[in-house]
Amino acid sequence: MDEANLSAHERRVLAEIEEELDRDESLARRLRTMRRVPRPHLPSAAGLGRHLPSLGVAALGATTLALLVLAVATEAPALIWAFAGVWVLTLLTTLILVVRWTRRRTAEARKKE
Repeated sequence: MDEANLSAHERRVLAEIEEELDRDESLARRLRTMRRVPRPHLPSAAGLGRHLPSLGVAALGATTLALLVLAVATEAPALIWAFAGVWVLTLLTTLILVVRWTRRRTAEARKKE
């Protein structure tokens, strides 16, 4: 754009917009990683790593449920103890995920302020 055709007010407004855009880190990150050709969505290792704890808790939950059904049906002390151990592990890992999620949401809320 030719600056000679812009008035002083327009140049000042344009400079303010440029300053705001320079401070926007998320926009800068998106522009740095932008690609010209869209690529097909493939699961990445980072995406899998982000969902791995949730998948682990889901697997623990399914194992806990299976052990509960077996322990009730057979009344075997080993299955009852196995259920108790896996149940405690499932509760602890779920609690850890909830704490991480809460901290992340709190940090995002503070960032927006």
